[in-house]
Amino acid sequence: MTTKADLDQLCINTIRFLAADAVQKARSGHPGAPMGAAPMAHVLWDRILKHNPANPKWSDRDRFVLSAGHASMLLYALLHLTGYALPLAGLRSFRQWESRTPGHPEYGPTPGVEVTTGPLGQGLAHAVGMALAERWLAQRYNRPGLEIVDHHTYALVSDGDLQEGVAAEAASLAGTLGLGKLIALYDDNGIQIEGSTDLAFREDVARRFEAYGWTVLGPVDGLDLVGIEAALVEARADSRRPSLVICRTVIGYGSPQQGTAKVHGEPLGEAGLDAAKEVLGWPRKPRFLVPEVVAAHMRLALERGRAAEREWEERFNRYRSAYPVEAESYQREFVGELPRDWDADLAGLFPPDAGPMATRVSSGLVLNALARRVESLFGGSADLAPSTKTLLAGYGDFDSNAGGGRNLHFGVREHAMGAVAGGMALHGGVIPYTATFLTFSDYMRPPIRLAAMMGIRVIYVFTHDSIGLGEDGPTHQPVEQLMGLRSVPGLTVIRPADAAETAEAWRAALVRASGPTALVLTRQDVPLLDRSTCAPAEGLHGGAYVLWESFSPIGGARGGEEGSELKGLNAGAGSPSTSTGDQLPDLILIGTGSEVSVALDAGRRLAAEGLRVRVVSMPSWELFDAQPPEVRERVLPSAVEARVAVEAGMRLGWEHYVGLRGSVVGMDGFGASAPAEVLFEKFGITADAVAHAARRLLT
Repeated sequence: MTTKADLDQLCINTIRFLAADAVQKARSGHPGAPMGAAPMAHVLWDRILKHNPANPKWSDRDRFVLSAGHASMLLYALLHLTGYALPLAGLRSFRQWESRTPGHPEYGPTPGVEVTTGPLGQGLAHAVGMALAERWLAQRYNRPGLEIVDHHTYALVSDGDLQEGVAAEAASLAGTLGLGKLIALYDDNGIQIEGSTDLAFREDVARRFEAYGWTVLGPVDGLDLVGIEAALVEARADSRRPSLVICRTVIGYGSPQQGTAKVHGEPLGEAGLDAAKEVLGWPRKPRFLVPEVVAAHMRLALERGRAAEREWEERFNRYRSAYPVEAESYQREFVGELPRDWDADLAGLFPPDAGPMATRVSSGLVLNALARRVESLFGGSADLAPSTKTLLAGYGDFDSNAGGGRNLHFGVREHAMGAVAGGMALHGGVIPYTATFLTFSDYMRPPIRLAAMMGIRVIYVFTHDSIGLGEDGPTHQPVEQLMGLRSVPGLTVIRPADAAETAEAWRAALVRASGPTALVLTRQDVPLLDRSTCAPAEGLHGGAYVLWESFSPIGGARGGEEGSELKGLNAGAGSPSTSTGDQLPDLILIGTGSEVSVALDAGRRLAAEGLRVRVVSMPSWELFDAQPPEVRERVLPSAVEARVAVEAGMRLGWEHYVGLRGSVVGMDGFGASAPAEVLFEKFGITADAVAHAARRLLT
């Protein structure tokens, strides 16, 4: 008869050798961490974790994040054994083309994977975001006796995770906010790629996390299942502070080279794998063995999960009867839908006589108008809200107390801010936004990249977008960041020209449910474009549009014409232009953000010289490139080779739009400390410079 202890050991060894067999078959991977961490993972998934493998998207499930993403086979083994839609064939194809078991866990292709991990520290920081979202939604929706948001977030972290700065930033924030439903299991095996962690990492992790405000439990022997379970139960009981459970494990447990760096990132080898199986009493053949008793026991997770979700559904039905409005809102927000008339308050926000206004200021007005109806908008800045204009007036602060304020203070932690926002988006029910100066986007680039890879809706507000920020000088003046952000696949970058375009930029960011958006905004005032002589700002949604022409009735400038030719030129992804005008410009001027008004000024000067000029506002390369070829051709006709682009950033990349014959007015180096108007003059970002470049092209 199989005892409980025997069954536990069978399950643990099944996890170990599914991982080791897969790594050996792939001839690459990381067998050491799964073999050492299998006991703690088994205890968590078998005794503690609330999840339903039949419905990986159940909103009130516990979240499990494998921050040590290199140990991916540990997670894949658990997903397969507990009944997720990951067959054994998927484990056999580990690390292969179009496999659902890639080398590091990827959100999307593999059911049950909560977040893409691999870059160390990111998993823990995203887990902080998940726990934060759980707390905020619980504060919004739970009612006495009807707690519909009540789950934990678990992260398995490694020595390497805790060496990364982003983990320190995020752990500090989690402690400050008292995220009691966040529990991290620390796989403390003392080994990293180059050898012992003592080579580079000798700090007292327990005392560090205690200083952050965490509860620290252990160290627990990584083979002591009773001790691990007791520590997890104790951690769950502490609702005031996040918990770190330290487990002392042996990397590559059972293999001939256990406890050494050799088993970290290389297959065990046929001989080493056979030796490990002999030590742990496991059959050498067949590979990928799952004993029937193990399969039957681990699949009990399906019964537990269905029962837990059924109990929650009964509770939610009672909640819906008592609070129908809140229930409808909860369900809508978790599928990412916007409420009816969500943007109604934007109408008339910027009257024609509004005057010059920095786009960071107009963005703040738009954000506050949207927040009144889009209650899932939740975020803040890296200690820069007064400058980035991202405070939600009258909505209070999110803190460690019971209140559900909507202003989140990240502190000076840009890297963690990006990752925490990603975690909130992954959790669901939240549309997170962040804010900092554009130059500091470099600090948060890794989580931006992950958000783009995962296709999640996060809105990044980047202000002080150029040399136009002025006297703070080149350390704060971004010149290369725009091109850096545009190079990230899946990230939509929008740099609006004025208040009207800023409103449309926020609309575009919110309706885009499957990917992150960066809004790039000015510190300095920019003119509100006269839409009676310029095209409507709705053209922003196409990425680029004909703003003004010297030879056509744009924006209704000729009374009843109502800009008919413009409407044809700026048609979206539908039918070709119906305009009867077939005239082409002599030259095209292209601008973004604060430089659109520069291009417009230059265009009018050149038009006074008898030239046929088209001015194009191109707030988003990504939105424009997504348009059908015929739409792009109408805005930038290939027959017109004389083109000048102007942007207060690096010139690199603009050749894609101006071609071989075109010219770019931009930056070649860093900025300087001086008033903005002086800097634009000294660096040649002026209407005179644009006009001069255009004349040279036409001579």
